[in-house]
Amino acid sequence: MRNEGAVTAITAKRLTLALCAAGVIGGAVGALAVNHNNVAAEAAAAAPAPAVVAAPAPVAAPAPAAAGTVTLPDFTRIAAQNGKAVVNIQVVGSTKTASRGNVPQLDPRHPFYEFFRQFQDPRGGGRGAPVFGAGSGFIVSPDGVILTNAHVVQGADEVTVKLHDRREFRAKVVGADARTDVAVLKIDAKNLPVAPLGKSRSLAPGEWVLAIGSPYGLESTVTAGVVSATGRNLPDGQVPFIQTDVAVNPGNSGGPLFNTRGEVVGINSQIYSQTGGYQGLSFSIPIDIAVKIKDQIMATGKVQHAKLGVNVQPIGQEFADSFGLDAPEGVLIANVERGGPAERAGLRSGDIIRRLNGQTIVSPGDLSSNVSLSKPGERVALDVWRDGKLVRIEAVLGDATEKGKRSVPEELAASGDNHGAKLGLVLRPLEPIERRQSGIASGLVIEDARGAAAGKGIEPGDVLVAVNGRTVNSLDQVREVVSKAGKSVALLIQRGNERIFIPVRIG
Repeated sequence: MRNEGAVTAITAKRLTLALCAAGVIGGAVGALAVNHNNVAAEAAAAAPAPAVVAAPAPVAAPAPAAAGTVTLPDFTRIAAQNGKAVVNIQVVGSTKTASRGNVPQLDPRHPFYEFFRQFQDPRGGGRGAPVFGAGSGFIVSPDGVILTNAHVVQGADEVTVKLHDRREFRAKVVGADARTDVAVLKIDAKNLPVAPLGKSRSLAPGEWVLAIGSPYGLESTVTAGVVSATGRNLPDGQVPFIQTDVAVNPGNSGGPLFNTRGEVVGINSQIYSQTGGYQGLSFSIPIDIAVKIKDQIMATGKVQHAKLGVNVQPIGQEFADSFGLDAPEGVLIANVERGGPAERAGLRSGDIIRRLNGQTIVSPGDLSSNVSLSKPGERVALDVWRDGKLVRIEAVLGDATEKGKRSVPEELAASGDNHGAKLGLVLRPLEPIERRQSGIASGLVIEDARGAAAGKGIEPGDVLVAVNGRTVNSLDQVREVVSKAGKSVALLIQRGNERIFIPVRIG
């Protein structure tokens, strides 16, 4: 499960994320659903949540509340004033179509060849059929610079921006960054209303926020809610999202998320949904990140992302027990890219990254977002748990666009023949022919897995490479490490070309 960016979390959890663009080049009101296993699922259209349409003029603020009461925010001023900077985005793309009808491809000598040929398109098929999509965006410069989501304009041949005053402009896609889902558009206009930008890092859970967009094509729709969490990392994510309960539906993608001061603090991007519509979980890209991406795109037309060159796993309680951690925090390095930044810095499989530049790393998403949003060439300080103690390692980040080489398992000298009863494993050394065929220099082949090991998914044919971060080349080494372990051990298992740590409780 490699990620061509900075890091990859190896996890079995699945999370379906419905991108909020209505159609996204492929349907006027359908939501595009994407899950962690990259399986496309066609989501059913859900009815939009009740909405309040932006008022044409400010409404007087309510009288001061009596002592002991709570005053709810009045969003009418924000909707009336800053709503003018919110735009509707229409996109047109094309897709190749097959020949007319369901015509089988037959050999010319087939007796029915002439019969079916009459139904074929004389131009040979493959014509481009127009497909449509829609989303939202907001103006950040009076000369027509607009921010939206990258998935809104992905694959678009033509982009049209409709302003609040109903004027329409053909837009140019200046650049888009798929990793952060941010895109920058430009229209030929002047003296446009601009949405003021705030600071997303100042947001706190429980704070009121407001979204304006065009769900299901309903322009200038206003919905409100509260911040549910900040720094929310999603599977395979490169962005620490703002999670809210604001009603966001297909067509809201790319629209602004305002705080109570009328400042944009996020770009509405994704929803968690099993229906394709709003279900109470919405995710926005922090505006601080979006502005950094915008500035790079405006300056160079592209975005650079950094990488560390490791595959990592989350730390659960069993891993924490195995490695002697006081809490299940940090990320466990399962694999190190050969010749990459991590290997050059001295990081190795079995290390646990606890902090990066002083910031605590709790989950793989914390590491991936921090690294990916850095620039290639930046030097970072890593606090790493290794052999029961914390060590400081400095690394120079690489360019995420550079393809790394798969790491090669360490040299081992296999010997011995027995089984690890406490682990439920029957082990033997690799034969010379197995080493040549697999590319694994040595190790212990798992001939049978029972009990706790089998319950964790370990299978016959897997290769045991290390125990609790210590490479093993004999059964005596396995027994030695297991005898000193606590409740569980972390087994580094190689299956095919992939390696992963698996926690197994000692029986």
